[in-house]
Amino acid sequence: MLKQTLAALTLSLASLSAHAADEFKVCWSHYTGWEPWSYAQDSGILDKWAKKYDITIQLDLINDYIESINLYTSGLYDACTMTQMDALTIPAVGGVDSTALILGDYSNGNDGIVIKQGSSVADLKGREVMLVELSVSHYLLARALDKNGLSEQDVKVVNTSDADIASLFQAAPDANVVTWNPPLQQVTNTPNAKLVFDSSMIPGEILDLMVVKTQADERLKKALTGAWYEVMQQMAKGDDKALNAMASSAGGSLAEFNAQLTTTNMFYQAEQAVAQMQDKQLIKTMEYVRSFSFDHGLYGNGAPSKDLVGISFPDGSVLGDNNNIKLRFDASYMQLAAENKL
Repeated sequence: MLKQTLAALTLSLASLSAHAADEFKVCWSHYTGWEPWSYAQDSGILDKWAKKYDITIQLDLINDYIESINLYTSGLYDACTMTQMDALTIPAVGGVDSTALILGDYSNGNDGIVIKQGSSVADLKGREVMLVELSVSHYLLARALDKNGLSEQDVKVVNTSDADIASLFQAAPDANVVTWNPPLQQVTNTPNAKLVFDSSMIPGEILDLMVVKTQADERLKKALTGAWYEVMQQMAKGDDKALNAMASSAGGSLAEFNAQLTTTNMFYQAEQAVAQMQDKQLIKTMEYVRSFSFDHGLYGNGAPSKDLVGISFPDGSVLGDNNNIKLRFDASYMQLAAENKL
């Protein structure tokens, strides 16, 4: 009897372990280029692809962008949406081996600097600027200041959650912000607001990704990629149902969402995303990004150099420590989507 009980317990534990191994958690936050994940979930497309690979995917919206990356880095999620700079400076620097699974778009005006009193970046001198500190907004500010003969010492950065930034800007008579869509559109439409710089002035430098743990199950990687490109097909066709759902998720009208898409260089075709990831320009961009990150202390106070973390690319080249690769640009799953092999 004891042997039978132990055997039954062992079988039950094995079943639970197998069940847990088939369940995955993915998180995302509001941004024009990531709203398709909301539609993938609500339309059943994500579930369809998960079932194809005999897995379950729990997709959670996290309203605070940086918190979503922190949750991913802590191990609570298997995959998360983030920019390439944040993928480098939070999980990678934190020791988490991550892969850029899907390159969804690059910001082409979707991130911007908006001020209420003034008409140029030069007018920021001596002022407070609200932004999500050490995010791509911070990067955009540094690039804008540099292009206009200023530095970060000329402004005072005020760390502000992306969930609050639009309302705080609208309430203050002399506010200045750096943010991304959809809050960028909200602050730009505020009376007396002026957009003085945006990401179209540094094209291809802010990439929006779905990042996954490198050691994650291959089935998860295939299911996420397959679901994404099914949604991309609908968007490319101008599917009103899909676009209306994304607009609603973003908290605006279809017209507003379509306006945001005009400043988002979406890669609707997998071939386009593969080409972007394989382009040598990505290596140059990441050199610029890692230099900014190291100079701003995002590698940590004890980091000896920007080579601390290794970044690998589809052609096999590596920036940084080849023995400590923690951020990998891998186009292979997007290539499978391009070849209809998922």
